[in-house]
Amino acid sequence: MTHSTRALLTVTGTDRPGVTAALFSALATLDLEVRDVEQVVIRGQLLLGVSVELPSADDLVKVREKVTDLGRALGVWIEVALAPSGEAAMTRRQQKPHHVTVLGRPLTASAVAAMASRISELGGNIDAITRLSKYPITSLELRVSGVDGAPLRTAMSALAIEHLIDVAVERSGLSRRAKRLVVFDVDSTLITGEVIEMLAAHAGREAEVAAVTAAAMRGELDFADSLRQRVEALAGLDAAVLEKVRNEVRLTPGARTLVRTLKRMGYRCGIVSGGFTQVTDHLVELLGLDFAAANTLEVVDGVLTGRVIGEIVDRPGKAVALRRFAEAAGVPMAQTVAVGDGANDIDMIAAAGLGIAFNAKPALREVADTALNQPYLDAVLFFLGVPRDEIDEIDEAEEL
Repeated sequence: MTHSTRALLTVTGTDRPGVTAALFSALATLDLEVRDVEQVVIRGQLLLGVSVELPSADDLVKVREKVTDLGRALGVWIEVALAPSGEAAMTRRQQKPHHVTVLGRPLTASAVAAMASRISELGGNIDAITRLSKYPITSLELRVSGVDGAPLRTAMSALAIEHLIDVAVERSGLSRRAKRLVVFDVDSTLITGEVIEMLAAHAGREAEVAAVTAAAMRGELDFADSLRQRVEALAGLDAAVLEKVRNEVRLTPGARTLVRTLKRMGYRCGIVSGGFTQVTDHLVELLGLDFAAANTLEVVDGVLTGRVIGEIVDRPGKAVALRRFAEAAGVPMAQTVAVGDGANDIDMIAAAGLGIAFNAKPALREVADTALNQPYLDAVLFFLGVPRDEIDEIDEAEEL
């Protein structure tokens, strides 16, 4: 094996103020060039790696002598070795790395072991692991190099099903951090129920309408036709029921936190719904959303006619709305995120830069970039690389 004149120092032990400063002060006396540094503290235990350029391999002895006594004085272990410069490492650096985000409730050791093993089998390397959250969902972000995105995504998707976890694979780079528009489906995504079924309950036809809704969400029925069929069941209903249902609507757990955090980060947020403006207009006001598209129920003389007004927002219409919102916001489609649960979200999810299937039907999961099978909508933030600690810090600061 060939070696470079680069040394790797690994410091482990109990963390305390001054360890890093003392190490670099010692290295400064040898006039060494620092090439790389990574440091992490896990429950009070320090792991610090420092790569330095040596004038020659013989200088490794000087470095080892300098830091050995320092380690004893600080109560830490400092290992010094020449860094290998193999072809495999060079290949990994040449390939574009990917971020693999994994969520679990719980996240088991067997799941992480399976992921790490599969990445290794594909010729990849895990360069770094960062914890994004520990409650109510455990989520980790792995930086993986040396493997192309397609096989990595396929392998991680299979493991997600096998181990009951959620995994997203995204190419590293500015585009991952630069997604600036997030659009949500409404029924069973941003809110917990189906508005049309809630309305149908007041007409005594909930079961009938729910069956049609379920078939449409599975992709078994044309959405526009199914919507007309369901809306006909509402004919003759007093329009006052709309306000009752509006008050009965419940946001999905985490929805407020998600939208609030995105808005703080400068994102634009919108909704695209096969539901009705009589409800979605309230959500726009409640959450401070930037964009909205939905159907409108026709009301004549205070009574629902059983028809909708204008062009129906269906499966193709949702993708059209997403593109319209992106254009209005000045955001390229590559920097958009779409979240939905049913077959009528397929075109929108496929068109977005990142498509997330939220507790979704199989037809949507097959085309989505990733699936989120957790009850908390704010877990979407972890797929964007936003740590839970940062979310909580902002919330706590605003409460003061």
